[in-house]
Amino acid sequence: MLEEAGVPYDRVYIDVRDAAAKEDPAFRAASPMGKVPALEDGEVRMADSAAIALYIADRYPAAGLAPAIDDPERGRYLYWMTYTPGVIEPAMTEKFGGWEANRGQHGWGDFDAMIETWEKALVPGPWLLGDRFSAADIMVGSSAVFLRMFEILPDSPVLNDYADRCLARPAYQRAMSLEQAPTD
Repeated sequence: MLEEAGVPYDRVYIDVRDAAAKEDPAFRAASPMGKVPALEDGEVRMADSAAIALYIADRYPAAGLAPAIDDPERGRYLYWMTYTPGVIEPAMTEKFGGWEANRGQHGWGDFDAMIETWEKALVPGPWLLGDRFSAADIMVGSSAVFLRMFEILPDSPVLNDYADRCLARPAYQRAMSLEQAPTD
Protein backbone atom coordinates (compact mmCIF):
# COMPACT_ATOMS: atom_id res chain seq x y z
CA MET A 1 0.00 0.00 0.00
CA LEU A 2 2.81 2.41 0.85
CA GLU A 3 4.59 1.53 -2.39
CA GLU A 4 1.41 2.28 -4.37
CA ALA A 5 0.99 5.55 -2.46
CA GLY A 6 4.56 6.51 -3.31
CA VAL A 7 5.38 7.81 0.16
CA PRO A 8 8.69 7.15 1.90
CA TYR A 9 8.61 4.77 4.83
CA ASP A 10 10.79 2.68 7.09
CA ARG A 11 10.05 -0.98 7.67
CA VAL A 12 10.49 -2.44 11.14
CA TYR A 13 10.56 -6.21 11.50
CA ILE A 14 8.53 -7.53 14.42
CA ASP A 15 8.65 -11.24 15.16
CA VAL A 16 5.23 -11.76 16.72
CA ARG A 17 6.36 -15.22 17.85
CA ASP A 18 8.93 -13.52 20.13
CA ALA A 19 7.14 -12.51 23.34
CA ALA A 20 9.58 -9.66 24.07
CA ALA A 21 9.24 -8.18 20.58
CA LYS A 22 5.48 -8.59 20.68
CA GLU A 23 5.28 -6.71 23.98
CA ASP A 24 7.42 -3.77 22.84
CA PRO A 25 5.49 -0.67 24.04
CA ALA A 26 5.87 1.20 20.73
CA PHE A 27 4.57 -1.78 18.80
CA ARG A 28 1.68 -2.34 21.22
CA ALA A 29 0.73 1.34 20.95
CA ALA A 30 0.13 0.70 17.24
CA SER A 31 -1.18 -2.84 17.62
CA PRO A 32 -3.00 -3.52 20.90
CA MET A 33 -3.52 -7.17 19.91
CA GLY A 34 0.15 -7.64 19.01
CA LYS A 35 -0.58 -8.42 15.38
CA VAL A 36 1.05 -7.31 12.14
CA PRO A 37 0.82 -5.25 10.07
CA ALA A 38 0.97 -2.13 12.18
CA LEU A 39 1.62 1.46 11.18
CA GLU A 40 3.06 4.53 12.81
CA ASP A 41 2.64 7.74 10.79
CA GLY A 42 3.52 10.77 12.89
CA GLU A 43 1.13 10.66 15.83
CA VAL A 44 -1.09 8.05 14.18
CA ARG A 45 -0.63 4.49 15.36
CA MET A 46 -2.82 1.68 14.08
CA ALA A 47 -3.07 -1.95 13.02
CA ASP A 48 -5.19 -4.12 10.70
CA SER A 49 -4.67 -4.30 6.96
CA ALA A 50 -8.03 -2.81 5.97
CA ALA A 51 -7.77 0.08 8.44
CA ILE A 52 -4.21 0.82 7.34
CA ALA A 53 -5.14 0.73 3.65
CA LEU A 54 -8.12 3.04 4.23
CA TYR A 55 -5.94 5.42 6.21
CA ILE A 56 -3.13 5.57 3.66
CA ALA A 57 -5.51 6.02 0.71
CA ASP A 58 -7.23 8.93 2.46
CA ARG A 59 -4.09 10.41 4.07
CA TYR A 60 -2.20 10.52 0.77
CA PRO A 61 -4.89 11.40 -1.80
CA ALA A 62 -2.40 12.43 -4.49
CA ALA A 63 -1.83 8.71 -5.13
CA GLY A 64 -5.43 8.39 -6.33
CA LEU A 65 -6.05 5.14 -4.46
CA ALA A 66 -9.51 6.09 -3.18
CA PRO A 67 -12.51 7.91 -4.58
CA ALA A 68 -13.18 11.22 -2.85
CA ILE A 69 -15.71 11.25 -0.01
CA ASP A 70 -18.36 12.80 -2.28
CA ASP A 71 -17.61 10.58 -5.32
CA PRO A 72 -20.51 8.21 -6.12
CA GLU A 73 -17.96 5.37 -6.42
CA ARG A 74 -17.01 5.78 -2.73
CA GLY A 75 -19.70 3.37 -1.54
CA ARG A 76 -18.61 0.58 -3.88
CA TYR A 77 -14.98 1.26 -2.95
CA LEU A 78 -15.74 0.98 0.79
CA TYR A 79 -17.64 -2.26 0.21
CA TRP A 80 -14.63 -3.80 -1.51
CA MET A 81 -12.19 -2.37 1.06
CA THR A 82 -13.89 -4.50 3.71
CA TYR A 83 -14.52 -7.56 1.53
CA THR A 84 -11.35 -9.36 2.63
CA PRO A 85 -11.88 -9.16 6.42
CA GLY A 86 -15.68 -9.21 6.25
CA VAL A 87 -16.33 -11.84 3.57
CA ILE A 88 -13.24 -13.63 2.20
CA GLU A 89 -11.61 -14.48 5.54
CA PRO A 90 -14.78 -15.74 7.26
CA ALA A 91 -15.77 -17.75 4.16
CA MET A 92 -12.31 -19.34 4.10
CA THR A 93 -12.57 -20.15 7.81
CA GLU A 94 -16.00 -21.69 7.26
CA LYS A 95 -14.88 -23.83 4.33
CA PHE A 96 -11.60 -25.06 5.75
CA GLY A 97 -12.75 -25.24 9.36
CA GLY A 98 -15.51 -27.63 8.37
CA TRP A 99 -18.33 -25.31 9.45
CA GLU A 100 -21.74 -25.90 7.99
CA ALA A 101 -22.36 -23.29 5.27
CA ASN A 102 -25.42 -21.14 5.89
CA ARG A 103 -25.96 -18.28 3.43
CA GLY A 104 -29.02 -17.12 5.34
CA GLN A 105 -27.35 -16.77 8.73
CA HIS A 106 -23.73 -15.98 7.91
CA GLY A 107 -23.09 -12.37 6.93
CA TRP A 108 -20.47 -13.51 4.43
CA GLY A 109 -22.85 -15.95 2.75
CA ASP A 110 -20.59 -18.92 2.14
CA PHE A 111 -17.40 -19.71 0.21
CA ASP A 112 -19.15 -20.24 -3.12
CA ALA A 113 -21.21 -17.04 -2.80
CA MET A 114 -18.03 -15.14 -1.92
CA ILE A 115 -16.30 -16.41 -5.07
CA GLU A 116 -19.35 -15.76 -7.31
CA THR A 117 -19.72 -12.19 -6.04
CA TRP A 118 -16.01 -11.51 -6.51
CA GLU A 119 -15.99 -12.88 -10.05
CA LYS A 120 -19.05 -10.83 -11.07
CA ALA A 121 -17.45 -7.65 -9.73
CA LEU A 122 -14.43 -8.15 -11.99
CA VAL A 123 -16.33 -8.88 -15.21
CA PRO A 124 -16.38 -5.23 -16.34
CA GLY A 125 -12.77 -5.05 -14.99
CA PRO A 126 -9.96 -5.00 -15.06
CA TRP A 127 -10.24 -3.73 -11.46
CA LEU A 128 -12.99 -3.70 -8.84
CA LEU A 129 -13.86 -0.11 -9.80
CA GLY A 130 -13.68 -0.80 -13.52
CA ASP A 131 -10.73 0.91 -15.17
CA ARG A 132 -9.64 2.50 -11.90
CA PHE A 133 -7.11 0.70 -9.70
CA SER A 134 -7.72 1.47 -6.02
CA ALA A 135 -6.71 0.48 -2.52
CA ALA A 136 -9.57 -2.03 -2.70
CA ASP A 137 -7.58 -3.92 -5.33
CA ILE A 138 -4.63 -4.01 -2.98
CA MET A 139 -6.78 -5.55 -0.25
CA VAL A 140 -8.80 -7.96 -2.37
CA GLY A 141 -6.00 -8.66 -4.83
CA SER A 142 -3.73 -9.76 -2.01
CA SER A 143 -6.43 -12.26 -1.05
CA ALA A 144 -6.50 -13.65 -4.60
CA VAL A 145 -2.73 -14.06 -4.49
CA PHE A 146 -2.90 -15.69 -1.03
CA LEU A 147 -5.68 -18.09 -2.01
CA ARG A 148 -3.82 -19.09 -5.15
CA MET A 149 -0.51 -19.52 -3.31
CA PHE A 150 -2.14 -22.02 -0.95
CA GLU A 151 -4.16 -23.66 -3.74
CA ILE A 152 -7.46 -22.54 -2.27
CA LEU A 153 -8.50 -20.30 -5.17
CA PRO A 154 -10.96 -22.17 -7.39
CA ASP A 155 -10.13 -22.69 -11.04
CA SER A 156 -11.42 -19.28 -12.09
CA PRO A 157 -9.96 -17.54 -15.13
CA VAL A 158 -11.42 -14.24 -13.87
CA LEU A 159 -9.78 -14.46 -10.43
CA ASN A 160 -6.53 -15.93 -11.71
CA ASP A 161 -6.19 -13.15 -14.29
CA TYR A 162 -6.93 -10.62 -11.54
CA ALA A 163 -4.23 -12.12 -9.32
CA ASP A 164 -1.79 -11.90 -12.25
CA ARG A 165 -2.63 -8.22 -12.82
CA CYS A 166 -2.06 -7.48 -9.14
CA LEU A 167 1.24 -9.36 -9.11
CA ALA A 168 2.42 -7.45 -12.18
CA ARG A 169 2.02 -4.01 -10.63
CA PRO A 170 5.38 -2.23 -10.21
CA ALA A 171 4.56 -1.30 -6.58
CA TYR A 172 3.89 -4.95 -5.77
CA GLN A 173 7.17 -5.93 -7.41
CA ARG A 174 9.04 -3.32 -5.33
CA ALA A 175 7.38 -4.49 -2.12
CA MET A 176 8.25 -8.12 -2.85
CA SER A 177 11.86 -7.23 -3.58
CA LEU A 178 12.02 -5.75 -0.07
CA GLU A 179 10.66 -9.03 1.33
CA GLN A 180 13.50 -10.87 -0.42
CA ALA A 181 16.17 -8.41 0.75
CA PRO A 182 18.30 -9.44 3.71
CA THR A 183 17.38 -7.72 6.98
CA ASP A 184 19.70 -6.49 9.73
